Amino acid sequence: MDAQEQMALAAKTDERQFNELVESHRSWILRVAAEVTHRYITDSDDEWSIALMAFSEAVQTYEEGKGSFRGLAAMVIRRRLVDYIRSESRHGDEMSVSPAAFEDGLDEDEASGVEMQVQRRMAEQAGSAAADDTASRAREEIAALQEILQGYGFSFFDLADASPKAEKTKKSCAQAVRALVASVLLMAQMRLRHLLPIRELSELSGVIRKILERHRKYIIASAEILDGEFPILAGYLTFIRKN
Repeated sequence: MDAQEQMALAAKTDERQFNELVESHRSWILRVAAEVTHRYITDSDDEWSIALMAFSEAVQTYEEGKGSFRGLAAMVIRRRLVDYIRSESRHGDEMSVSPAAFEDGLDEDEASGVEMQVQRRMAEQAGSAAADDTASRAREEIAALQEILQGYGFSFFDLADASPKAEKTKKSCAQAVRALVASVLLMAQMRLRHLLPIRELSELSGVIRKILERHRKYIIASAEILDGEFPILAGYLTFIRKN
């Protein structure tokens, strides 16, 4: 039995081993997905999430002495992607409704006020010239994050009300966010389904479901910020890494 197959067997029950297995196979998984879809795939595409969950399925079903792990994983990835492509083609003519249509979010003036508060705080921490550049980049980050969060059915400007207030709850939410970001599989599931995997995250983090449900928006947004390209916004979440 080679090292890859040993890792696959260990990854069945060990989250850290699973994450390491995914990282060592990331390029290979993307290449298999590209072969099926006939286009370049990145880890921000839905096809990556499908392929990653198929890879996880292969890990859970692989048995020692039953052939190559990669052979099994490639087969499962191809099957799941073909199913996904067929499903998408069946629904291709359906009208897509933006989650923003269901929001009771802030109006433009209120939203602008929140953004100005973020910029003002940064301006106090840096010189005016640097602050102008930072504020511009902050606006870009907020706009990019807003687009992501709309997929989950809420707005960046909902976070003020969704954030935990009590210190104990803050620590629990930070614990949940750290566990979520550390799990490539749960992040992929969340991004594909646009839902927080509450049951799985509760089991992984030890945080009770009631807190996860109540602060769902905050946890999702924090995870997307810390696992994405949002260096300025991430600066406001340093306490999550420290706790």
